[in-house]
Amino acid sequence: MIHADVVSSIETLKYQLANFIDPDFGLLDHLLRLNVLTHREVAAIRSERTVYTRNDALLELLTSEDKCVKFLQALKRTGQKHVVNYVTQNGGQRQNDGVTYQLNVARNDEHVKVRALNE
Repeated sequence: MIHADVVSSIETLKYQLANFIDPDFGLLDHLLRLNVLTHREVAAIRSERTVYTRNDALLELLTSEDKCVKFLQALKRTGQKHVVNYVTQNGGQRQNDGVTYQLNVARNDEHVKVRALNE
């Protein structure tokens, strides 16, 4: 099994993600609780004028695999599973060069792992 690089997946899809993430109804609070963002970073994101620039600012801060995995976890917890699916399905492409992306979520939602499985 090959582990997909969730950081590069989010980086690749950043422009599209900025168009449909909803940062304003719990996501930033979850990211703060998960220690993905600091209070100062949340304040800076919230100060942006449009949802698109808020999302751009948020996505720029997702610089590590741990942060990206927790970001996916927070999306799921805030009812944005469609965004998680979009990231884990390579932007809606089920297959990419013979690799299928799959999201594995533990029952207690404490651990989210993104894996690529060779077909």
